[in-house]
Amino acid sequence: MARGGSGPGDVLSLRALNRATLERQLLVRRVKLSAFDAIEHLVGLQAQSPLAPYVGLWTRLEGFRPDELVQLMTEREVVRIALMRNTVHLVTAQDCLMLRPLTQVIFDRALRQRLSAPPLRGLDVDALTAAGRALVEERPRTNTELGALLREQWPDRDAALLVFAIRSQVPLVQVPPRGIWGKGGQVTCTSAEAWLGSPLDADPSPDDMVMRYLAAFGPATVKDVQQWCGLTRLRDVVERLRPRLATFRDEAGNELFDLPDAPRPDPDTPAPVRFLPEYDNLFVSHADRTRVISETDLNSLRATERLVRGSVLVDGFFRGLWQIRRQRGVATLHIESYGPLSNHDRDAVAEEGVHLLTFAASNAKAREIEFTVRE
Repeated sequence: MARGGSGPGDVLSLRALNRATLERQLLVRRVKLSAFDAIEHLVGLQAQSPLAPYVGLWTRLEGFRPDELVQLMTEREVVRIALMRNTVHLVTAQDCLMLRPLTQVIFDRALRQRLSAPPLRGLDVDALTAAGRALVEERPRTNTELGALLREQWPDRDAALLVFAIRSQVPLVQVPPRGIWGKGGQVTCTSAEAWLGSPLDADPSPDDMVMRYLAAFGPATVKDVQQWCGLTRLRDVVERLRPRLATFRDEAGNELFDLPDAPRPDPDTPAPVRFLPEYDNLFVSHADRTRVISETDLNSLRATERLVRGSVLVDGFFRGLWQIRRQRGVATLHIESYGPLSNHDRDAVAEEGVHLLTFAASNAKAREIEFTVRE
């Protein structure tokens, strides 16, 4: 595997960054890894959309089948829990216990903002936390059920805000059947400690977290690391790690950090068409996202709130959105390209789209693909 750059300060082009990131994200080729090992390597998958991790693994792994992830979830080897950026991720049990205490400051910050407003001002957070933990550890609860029970003790408080406070102070995992392929269900939660039968890591290492990030997303700036996890003031951590890291520059002169032996493929390495699920971490884990999507396209997605749809990569970069629509037994893969595609690229997208439909709509009576162009 080629490794771009030969010394401190070497410049990595945009395309070199793209190919390095794709390689770390298992998107240059489908790889022979178990779902568990892939989830561990990627430091989790975005799981705000319950079934997104299945597509995220299918597009990365050779021969992935939904049953493999279902088994991991039902056997509690992986869990769905809010972590980085205060968003729901699918992570291994061990990473859940390590990452939640490291990211707890994010949840504390969000709660402090709410506590300064009248609806929660003066709330005894310790008493509420103890009550909420007892309720969810008695048995998993839906948000509605938990809110109603908490209001019995705090009748003058809003139920949704009480649940918000519990979510910020108790590491809540979403238990099956939520997130189970072909089933689904309401968000129902218990504590990570109760579900996994282990306490949170008492001394988690931010150094290890940063090194894991670089292995899955590097090369990266300090701001990139902070964007991924939602934490601030990580410059000191990176400086402490500097003797163990390789350093480069991007085309704008920003310093990039990386693991010395991490793969940095030749910028001309071919990158196949890939369909990524909603909110895939590839698109939200760098402060500068131009390594995978142009500023123009990113601003368009933000303005139209279209990040809730899946994305299409062509030659390693964002080129459109996708969505499967079902009607009367027919599953139609709708692909909206951002700008026209060449005939070659359109054929490649359609070919991969057939594979996606076979995976995600196997029970459909018929499957179709349609293209539109967003100019």
